[in-house]
Amino acid sequence: MLTLANLSILLLLAGIGAWLWHTHGLRERALAAVRQHCAKTGVELLDDNVALRSFGPHPDARGRQRMARIYDFEFTVTGEQRYNGSIVMFGRHVARIELGAHPFPAPSHPSRQSAEVIQLDQWRRKHPLHKQHHH
Repeated sequence: MLTLANLSILLLLAGIGAWLWHTHGLRERALAAVRQHCAKTGVELLDDNVALRSFGPHPDARGRQRMARIYDFEFTVTGEQRYNGSIVMFGRHVARIELGAHPFPAPSHPSRQSAEVIQLDQWRRKHPLHKQHHH
């Protein structure tokens, strides 16, 4: 027979299971956001992992305290050295991703604009409307 005590324990266990399932989903969401951020910034996520550092009140962009999960991760620029990063999550929302101090990767090809030198006299001849006015 199912007693009130047994029912309470069963509901408690079900609640804990649901909370753990929800937490796992948030961790996966944080990992996906970190992967995307690392790809966008040209660094490599190491160990394909984020680790929960803390869960508790944390100020949001407006300074209000909200419950947040902060995950840590490691990344590399050159493959030789590890650097630390973190992601702050308010529920399913990514609040911020921070990469620790690191050297920036060298561009794979110099941009065309940075390689082009413009001679001022030639530019003025091509753009006569921008002549200097002397007062």
